[in-house]
Amino acid sequence: MAGKIYITEEGKKNTTTEKKTYQRADGTVVARPSAARTSRTADDTKTADKKTAKDNKHDEEIEAYARKMLRKKEQRRNIILIACAALAVFGIGFFIVNEALNHKKEISYQALSGIREQAKNDALKIGNDTADDEVVIHYDGEKEIPDVLPEFQEMLKTNSKIVGWITIEDTKIDYPVAQTTDNEYYLNHDLNQKEDRNGTIFLDTNCDIIEPSTNLILYGHHMQSGNMFGGLGKYEDEKYYEKHKYITFDTLYEHGTYEVMYVFRSHVYAETEVAFKYYQFIDAYSEVEFDSYMQEMADMSFYDTGVTASFGDRLLTLSTCDYQEKDGRFVVVAKKVK
Repeated sequence: MAGKIYITEEGKKNTTTEKKTYQRADGTVVARPSAARTSRTADDTKTADKKTAKDNKHDEEIEAYARKMLRKKEQRRNIILIACAALAVFGIGFFIVNEALNHKKEISYQALSGIREQAKNDALKIGNDTADDEVVIHYDGEKEIPDVLPEFQEMLKTNSKIVGWITIEDTKIDYPVAQTTDNEYYLNHDLNQKEDRNGTIFLDTNCDIIEPSTNLILYGHHMQSGNMFGGLGKYEDEKYYEKHKYITFDTLYEHGTYEVMYVFRSHVYAETEVAFKYYQFIDAYSEVEFDSYMQEMADMSFYDTGVTASFGDRLLTLSTCDYQEKDGRFVVVAKKVK
């Protein structure tokens, strides 16, 4: 690089590097960078370009990955939407079919109820001497069979498993009652012996309506629709009890009105457990035994109805599932008053 030598006042040499200049297009004169500087700048530029390219590639990879994740997320969302839509369609379809079946069943029950009421009214007009000797019922043996009430005769011609009819006024409980030798059968069958998750209200197989048991136990599903014994749990509220004190249960052979005594929760116990098992209380053979049963139920009852029973009284027990505990049961016990 060319340079000039200057003599300072002290007589020392001062060497400076001659700066080469060049004029820009706008007329400005600027120093021309040295070759080394230019070389470094070029290297820096290449490094920066490489870094920029690397950064751009990394950004592109991130963007590609993000797009891939978004596509997967979108696919999952679409799958979930399709699944939800399918479940909704299935649910709606199931609801419609179930409601149609329930409606059909209600119509059949209403038809039976109409037959029953008509027969009852006819019997009142012409007297009670209308028993049909050809009516076949489900009992066998040498027991002396009472005359079948007129309102049940037509029903028995189509279904010999019917043993009565239960009604609680101003509720959905207004059903025929069946009985067979298996306490499991009517949990999932209707009166026509067809499979039905609503089941049928049925009388415990160990209960007798010819020589009436001390306690007649009826079972029914706790359906969320309110069908069968779905509304029985309302008796937990004492105000509800006050408006629904009486239950009508007519058997094939006699009419019956029962007044509610006890309302409580229980559950199905293991065979080996020592406890009061209300579902095994069918007959009481002594006053001490009967009073013991009454005390057990009184202690379990949600409230005191003021209604009591004595040995010799006949009872009606309504039992349904209760979901507050495993194998839970909700129970209403009533005393026959007429």
